[in-house]
Amino acid sequence: MLALMAAPSAMKAQKTVLVELFTSEGCSSCPPADALLRQVNGTQTSEGQLIVGISEHVTYWNSLGWSDPFSSSDYTDRQDTYSQRFHLDGVYTPQMVINGTEQIVGSDRAALLQAVHKEQEQEPRMTLRILSVEAGRSVLNVHFSASGELPAHGVDLIAVLADDSDRSSVLHGENSGRTLAHVAVARSISRIAKLQNAGEGTAQIPIPSSFQASPGHHLILFAQTPGNGPVLGTDTKPL
Repeated sequence: MLALMAAPSAMKAQKTVLVELFTSEGCSSCPPADALLRQVNGTQTSEGQLIVGISEHVTYWNSLGWSDPFSSSDYTDRQDTYSQRFHLDGVYTPQMVINGTEQIVGSDRAALLQAVHKEQEQEPRMTLRILSVEAGRSVLNVHFSASGELPAHGVDLIAVLADDSDRSSVLHGENSGRTLAHVAVARSISRIAKLQNAGEGTAQIPIPSSFQASPGHHLILFAQTPGNGPVLGTDTKPL
């Protein structure tokens, strides 16, 4: 259930950009993209814009020699929706999607910097903030605020539980013999609310059995227009 209250009107718009990396440990082209995300995740641009990264490991490489332990059909489905929205011929790795508005080859640093710069020039339409997080037995109770201009059709509030970092020793497939490093590895993604108005609210995030709310993890919360449209606000908080 979602409860909304009036939010402070003086809240300053927050500058963030969400960078989603669709990757796989079975893909030999992906380690450079993983490295690029490590370089930019959590950094600020010259304009003070925070880059929030997510590694979303897809499943369609799993039958080609190495089953990625971080992969989930949830991320494969999400990438497929982006592929349709961007009118691509199909999905591929590595792929980055910036604020839900532009997609690039995930290892292309110049294209990433250009896309982030383009987002810098956009005036933030809304601000999303995580005010507090409390862990229950099987859920996280999140208190958040949304301020600014929300579109008439509302936004989806999406929560990602992520590992701060992970390492894998790959035994088979295209990356056999390599130790791969990742940051902001998504372990679950869920739509937890539909926001129609600005205000403060509470929502619950299911905690998967494979994930424990403890140091080394963080929550990413973002507001996205329906159908994997533009991301209008993002915040993140350590757990």
